[in-house]
Amino acid sequence: LPDPLGTLKAAQFLINKGFTVLPYINADPMLAMHLEDLGCATVMPLGSPIGSGQGLKNLDNIKIIIENAKIPVIVDAGIGMPSDASLAMELGADGVLLNTAIAQAKHSSKMATAMKLAVEAGRMAYLAGPMKKKQYARASSPSTVI
Repeated sequence: LPDPLGTLKAAQFLINKGFTVLPYINADPMLAMHLEDLGCATVMPLGSPIGSGQGLKNLDNIKIIIENAKIPVIVDAGIGMPSDASLAMELGADGVLLNTAIAQAKHSSKMATAMKLAVEAGRMAYLAGPMKKKQYARASSPSTVI
């Protein structure tokens, strides 16, 4: 897992040297904010440990990062299924970064296509402005003839 203190120090050093920094981080909203304040071009919170395929294990923190960032947020690591990639995009991520899910799939080209379609569907769902979730059932069909 990424070292948050080391990431902050390295980001500051590299930014001072004129580099564009795209840090891979734990899904820590405060760390993401500090990296943005330093001048990082993006933040890349992990969904779960790299190469694990466990999906998005810390949805609340990832969502907080996305909602508060003024720079792109790329969800990185742990994405094992197209549904994981779609969920990241549905939350409002600007993109996902993945490798192992495709590289270790039985049919890599099919998995790559599935990931592409999932990312597109998730982004479209986010842009569509999905309905708010409700605790109780509520009739939603029109009560008059259309």
